Amino acid sequence: MPFGDFIIKSKSDLIDAINEFGFLPFFENSIEGFSIEEHIAPECWWNSSNGAWSAWEWKGPIIKETGCAYGKFFEKKACYISPEWFPDFANYRRDGYDFDARYDDGLAPYKDKLLYDLVEGNSPVISKQLKQLGNYKKGGNKGFDTIITRLQAQCYVTISDFVYMKDKFGKPYGWGVAEYSTPESFMGESFTEKVYSCPPEKSYEKLLKHFCSMFPNADVKALQKFIN
Repeated sequence: MPFGDFIIKSKSDLIDAINEFGFLPFFENSIEGFSIEEHIAPECWWNSSNGAWSAWEWKGPIIKETGCAYGKFFEKKACYISPEWFPDFANYRRDGYDFDARYDDGLAPYKDKLLYDLVEGNSPVISKQLKQLGNYKKGGNKGFDTIITRLQAQCYVTISDFVYMKDKFGKPYGWGVAEYSTPESFMGESFTEKVYSCPPEKSYEKLLKHFCSMFPNADVKALQKFIN
């Protein structure tokens, strides 16, 4: 179905859009009009009257309610991907490899394995805890943000919630902190039974056909570049 004109005015509108199109980036990107930012009612993006950033506050609840994948999947920017489409997307991005096989074949560096193993062994785990477990600090290991973004782009890690820190009175404050999981841990059998069910090339064909149906007037090479 073409990615048409619509306005997101509520959390349920956003969930409906994710389920209908399968892919919904959070921010404006190289495909014009393909983002929440470009389709959301202004008061749901930022409401100056009450200081609310509704689209940000919906992220954790939407992930939990829908079971969708959320992470930096395209152009190092965040995107929702529905449970229906994520297995094919992960199959293509992983090129049919689970992480251990990728590492054993020399296709992933040890620094990626170190962080992946921490996520796998502690899912769900917030970024602050990951950095402590992996000694990502001054004088310790480096590159946390780069590695965690790469693991998301390869679909080995997703954001499974956003957790708010609490003050001494138990009141949440600040921005939600990303909680990371492996798709295998977060999605369970609905993911593991489908992710490697066909060759990666077949998953890519499905993805490209779907994107072409959403954007029939777009340059195919631009869509291919975006998917890749």
